[in-house]
Parts: sequence; structure tokens; C-alpha cells
Amino acid sequence: MHRTRHTLPAALAGLLLLTACGTEHQGAAGGGGATPTAGCGARPETPASPAEDGVTLTGTGMTGGPAASTAPGTGTESVTGDGPRPCAAYSLTSREAEPFTYTVTLQFLSEAGEAMTSAEDTVPAVAPGATVRRTVTAGDLPPGSARIARAKVVKVRSVPTTEAPAEGGACPPSGVRVYADQGDAAMGLRVVGLHLENCGTATYRLDGHPRVELRDEDHDRVDGVTVLRGGEAVATGTGADGPARPLALKPGERAYAGLVWRNTAEAGAPVNAPYARVWAKPGAAPVTVVPEFDLGTTGRLGVGPWKKEEGADPQRR
Repeated sequence: MHRTRHTLPAALAGLLLLTACGTEHQGAAGGGGATPTAGCGARPETPASPAEDGVTLTGTGMTGGPAASTAPGTGTESVTGDGPRPCAAYSLTSREAEPFTYTVTLQFLSEAGEAMTSAEDTVPAVAPGATVRRTVTAGDLPPGSARIARAKVVKVRSVPTTEAPAEGGACPPSGVRVYADQGDAAMGLRVVGLHLENCGTATYRLDGHPRVELRDEDHDRVDGVTVLRGGEAVATGTGADGPARPLALKPGERAYAGLVWRNTAEAGAPVNAPYARVWAKPGAAPVTVVPEFDLGTTGRLGVGPWKKEEGADPQRR
């Protein structure tokens, strides 16, 4: 299988090196604040673009490096790999009743409407009703790239901050980090790995399969999908098969479990569900990950057992 996905979203995200553009990166309090940098405000949206899931694009521009140049004899303005980079300013207003963490994906377009690159920005812990203003910068454009003319919001994903996945940083109160990888896809088969790291100080025990509950874009539970124990219920050879065995993870050790589905579409309405609410074991705190399920009309999701991840460093905290 070959890699086609990741975090959401995904193929485009690999094209950039995300950095801050300007000085405004407001936190959960939100509301008001400094005007975006001159570069990102150079082409304001007039009027501002329509809100997409609470996100409004307010301006685009270029920042850093020398000015863009015009290729001799072509009249086409371009930037080089070490030249200026496209950036965009946007505002985000939370419509939730508790703090949510947002991931916003922006796409930068040429004057002809061709997608040139993209940027993904994560905004942690936005308070209910708060407005946060952000600016983001994409990575360097390849030599000869067309001039960036505008940007658009491609996708907005959000999870309750108390259930946000953690691949690094401070150890959560639960003592474990749970997150999903970018996944693999081939010939309509999808495989996404759930990962769990014991970042606490005590042994963490697992015995069985994680409990997985699909959620739609409105975070409502998705009905009509059968969650099956074992990836072999969907396809063999994915690494998500075999019996569940008791695991005792020492601090720093890790485990994984596979999510397996097909996107075959036949008669009926296809199921697309961005989110999965995951419980590592009975009594564990839930974590919401974003596998971007596209189950077609199959109505089946295979969940593999927890297995110890080889190569885990027991001293890693």
C-alpha cells in the first residue's frame, strides 16, 4: 500500500512548512487584537469571504524574502524557492458550548484558479463564543510558480479540547497520549492506525480492542455503520488482525490498533464521517481523532486489537 493521507487532511499538507505570518496568534480569550501584518493584509477580502464553519478569510498576501519577479519575455510574475511566501489572515468564531481545538486548512490559488500550495493551522482551546484572529504562512514555492492571487478555506475540523489527541507535549492527566496517524490507502482500502503512548509513571494495562464511535461533521453519532472487532472482518494483511492479548505498557512504551474500511460505493447513500471518538479501554477518557472516514456504502469498520508497538523507548516520556 502507498501513503495518500494524513490529518487530516492531507496530501496538500505535505507541500508546506507551516510557520507564523505576522505577530497575531491569539489564544482562547480571542476577540479583537492587532491588525494582520501588511504583507497578509495587502490583498484584503472585500467583502470578506463567507464564513466556513465559523472561519472567515480576511486577507492574503506575501511575506518574507525579496519581491516577486517577472520572468523575461513572459509577463508572468513568479517567486523562487528562497523568495516570498504566500500568507493569509482569517478570523475564527467558536459556536460551541465548551472550549474546542480547531484545525483550519487553507489553499492558495493562482490568478487562473490553480491550487499552488496549502497551509494547515491548529488553534487550541478556543472558548465558547470567542473570536480568534490568525495569520498563517505556507512554505516556499517552487521556482517558476505562478503568482498567488487569493486563498480559500478548504476544510475546518474541530474537537473538544478535553478530548484533543496528543502526539507530543505535556502528558495528559490520563497518563497516556492517544492519536491517529495519516493512514494508508490502496485500491479503495483504507487503514488508519490508532497509537497510544504511556507517558505517565505507572504501568498502563490494555486487553482487547479500543471502542470506536463514528461522528459526523456536526459531531453527532453516525448510525448505520457496523463496528467489527478485527481488521480481518474487512481485509486481511493489514496488521489489524489477530486475537487480543493482555498488554502491560511500562512508562514510555506504546501500543497501536488499526482501523480498516473500504470506500466502495454501490446502492444507497455513502457515509462520510470525519471523526472517531475513541476509548482505549473501559473506563478510559475518550479522545476524538480525525481519520476522515469515507466508508462508501459498505457500512462496515474493522477495529483491530491493541498490539505492542515495537521499538518503543521505555525511557521516552
